[in-house]
Amino acid sequence: MIVIKIGGARAVDPAGALADVAALVKSEAEGGDHEAEDVVVVHGGSTAVDETLERLGIEPEYVETPSGVKGRFTDEETMEVFEMVMPGLVNTELVASLQSEGVDAVGLSGVDGKLLHGPRKSAVRVVEDGKRKVRRGDHSGTPREVNADLLAGLVADGYTPVVSPPMAGADDDAITPVNTDADRAAAAIAGALDATLLLLTDVPGILEDPDDRSTLVREVDEPAEWDHLQSLAEGGMGRKVMAAGEALEGGAAEVVVADANLDRPVMTALEGDGTHIYPDALEGDT
Repeated sequence: MIVIKIGGARAVDPAGALADVAALVKSEAEGGDHEAEDVVVVHGGSTAVDETLERLGIEPEYVETPSGVKGRFTDEETMEVFEMVMPGLVNTELVASLQSEGVDAVGLSGVDGKLLHGPRKSAVRVVEDGKRKVRRGDHSGTPREVNADLLAGLVADGYTPVVSPPMAGADDDAITPVNTDADRAAAAIAGALDATLLLLTDVPGILEDPDDRSTLVREVDEPAEWDHLQSLAEGGMGRKVMAAGEALEGGAAEVVVADANLDRPVMTALEGDGTHIYPDALEGDT
């Protein structure tokens, strides 16, 4: 099983990844050149959300946590746009593109069947002007449970799930759609399915020097290398390293961070390109 997370940044072109998904899921009997692979696609959509917010006259807001990870602050108004854009516009377009490639794709949000389920945050700790603060009114959460049976059942029936935030946020006795980071959602799914997780982004992988693509870290399979990798992660890459750790701790077989914009990004990554992180790297990690 392979879980492929396609980034939603403006610089990411999903076309190559979608063509590779089609090649993976088709067996020789269906016109492929190998035994078919089971694939789950997870996607982001930050650019589409920001563009829609701006068209509505709403300024997108990003915050930094005390640990240095940057992410979206999702208030009630932003959440309404998020629900409209992610499972509506972005997910539907990706499903249609895969169907055009001959893939029987099915779009799901994390709310469907409580596919992604966890507590809703009502507040988030942030750093503003060098000071730690608590921002209330947040509509986000982190998946704690994955309905792996739902995904496995779809895959067994020949479908390729395409999963989008939001997730099902538990708020007292109610379920509320809330934002969740797509990298960490993909990590939760990969862990639950004991899958290989491929995080596709707009850079070749994790770099020693962010301005030098030749400084790619290719393999991480020892605790000291994992510690070093964590020290390199800044900005959006910090979320990916966090997601990699969560995926491996959850049971994923391997995590690869790789370039989405190559001609065959998935195949190239599976053949060794990008940054490959293995479970042994987390041994003894606290």
